[in-house]
Amino acid sequence: MAARREQDAAAFSEFVAGRSGALFRTALLVVGDYQLAQDLVQESLARTYVAWPRLREVANAEAYTRRVIVTTAISWRRRRSFHERPTDLLPDPGVPDGTSLLDEHDALWGALRSLPPRQRAAVVLRFCEDLPEARTAELMGCSVGSIKRHTSLGLTKLRTRLGPAVDLPGSPPPDQPAVIA
Repeated sequence: MAARREQDAAAFSEFVAGRSGALFRTALLVVGDYQLAQDLVQESLARTYVAWPRLREVANAEAYTRRVIVTTAISWRRRRSFHERPTDLLPDPGVPDGTSLLDEHDALWGALRSLPPRQRAAVVLRFCEDLPEARTAELMGCSVGSIKRHTSLGLTKLRTRLGPAVDLPGSPPPDQPAVIA
């Protein structure tokens, strides 16, 4: 029994060392805040450790952890206190950078963070993590049709906020509406 626990602890440590960077990236894209992403990964890994004996394979552990990341982020967004944000306007704005690429990056981040949690998660998992619809649906615990709907609504909101220049891989051209099956 003690040997089994030591094996589980060693396997979990190896999993954390190998996959925590990718898990953090997913968390950061889902919540859009560095410190919240760190907290989200830590909480997700704690839940994964508790479930470790029944996961058996590292592929299952990673999928489980990603699902915990998404569901926990969505539940955090539902809390009232989560919506309290400091102001974006600072008394001393400083010197503008002038780099258009950084401006576009910031605009995209802002637009992505303004999406509702499920739409943001669908867009992030589909286009940033490059997961297929079926895998995204599995991670989010809903149907493929729901993923298509959340993705379509999210892309429409991004295009409305950023203009037709939003071109995520696999998304329909701006002049064509997304097909929702």
